[in-house]
Amino acid sequence: MREIKSIKKTNFIKKILIKICRIFGYELIDQSTLEFPVSNKKYGDIISVPGNKSISLGTDGISITRKVNALDIIVKTCTGVQLVSQNKKRIFEEDKSEYTFRTINSLTKSTKDLKKKFKEIKIKFTIIDVNSPGSDINKILSKISDEGFEAQHIPVENIKDSQNNMSSTMASIRRSFYHAKKCTDLIYFVEDDYIHKTESLAEMLFAYEKFCSIFKDEIFILSADYPYLYKKTDNSNILIGENIHWRTVKESLLTFMTSKKMIEKHFETLIDMATNESNPFEKNLHKIYEKERCFSPIPSLSIHCTNINSVFGLSPNTDFKKIWDDNKN
Repeated sequence: MREIKSIKKTNFIKKILIKICRIFGYELIDQSTLEFPVSNKKYGDIISVPGNKSISLGTDGISITRKVNALDIIVKTCTGVQLVSQNKKRIFEEDKSEYTFRTINSLTKSTKDLKKKFKEIKIKFTIIDVNSPGSDINKILSKISDEGFEAQHIPVENIKDSQNNMSSTMASIRRSFYHAKKCTDLIYFVEDDYIHKTESLAEMLFAYEKFCSIFKDEIFILSADYPYLYKKTDNSNILIGENIHWRTVKESLLTFMTSKKMIEKHFETLIDMATNESNPFEKNLHKIYEKERCFSPIPSLSIHCTNINSVFGLSPNTDFKKIWDDNKN
C-alpha cells in the first residue's frame, strides 16, 4: 500500500516538474527510458525545435536567435557538358543528364524531408541553365512542381563564346549571384553533379541556426566533405550539429549555402570570381572564408560526382553507390 502511494506521489511531482519546465523552456531526460517528457519525444526523435532551441543529448541546449524563414535553392544546370575544362568521365560513367536528374531527385527528396521538420519555412527552386535541351528543362521543372514546390527557369543567354565551357560556366555563376540578391533569406547554390542524402538540407539548416546563434553572425555551410582538405594541415574547430559533426574549413568548390546578407556583403568579390578566372577558380571564395566562418559536414551529406581520381571527388567514409542508387532517375 505504501509503495502504491509512493508511486502516485512520485508521478504527481513529476507532472508538476514537467509543467514548470514547459513554462520556462527547459527539457528533462528520463534516464531509465531516454525519453523527453517535456516535449513528449523519444530517443531517436528530433529533439531540437527549429527557430527556437537546439538540443543535443549530453550537451546544453542553445536558444536559437537566428531563425531561418526561407530557403532559395539555386541549381546551375548544363546537361550537355561532362566536365568543364576536362575531357574525363565521371564516376559511374553515365551521360551528364543522368547526374543532373539525380541531383534534382535528391534535392526534392531532401526538401520534402526539410519541410516536415521546418514546417514554416518557405522554399523555392531556381534553375539557371546553359544550353540544355528543352526536354531536359521540362523534365526538371516537372519533377520539382510534381513534388509540390515552386520553380522557375532562367536561361543563360548572350554568351560571347557559347562553345567555351568555362565562359558559359562563369556566366551561369554570375547570374546565380545576381539572382541571389532578389532572395529573402538563405540561398543554397548547387552544381548539378551533387547528389544529396535525404536528411541533407534539414541537417544544414539545423546547423545554420545553431552556429549563427552561437557566433552571433552569418556563416557559410557546405553539403560536401571534400577529400582534398584532409591533405592539408590546417587546424579545424569541431562543432556538434543535430545528428552529425561539423568542422571549420577555409576552402570549398561552388556548392555552398549562405545568407542574402553575406552575398550582399561580399558581392563584388563573388562577381569578380565569376568574371576573371583565377587559379584555383574559387580563390576569391577562399579569401572570403578567411574572414567568415565556413563549415563542412562529417560525414558528407552529398556526393560530388566528378572523376573518381580527382582530389575533389570521393568524400571519405561515404557510401557513394547507395546514394547514387537511392536517387535513380
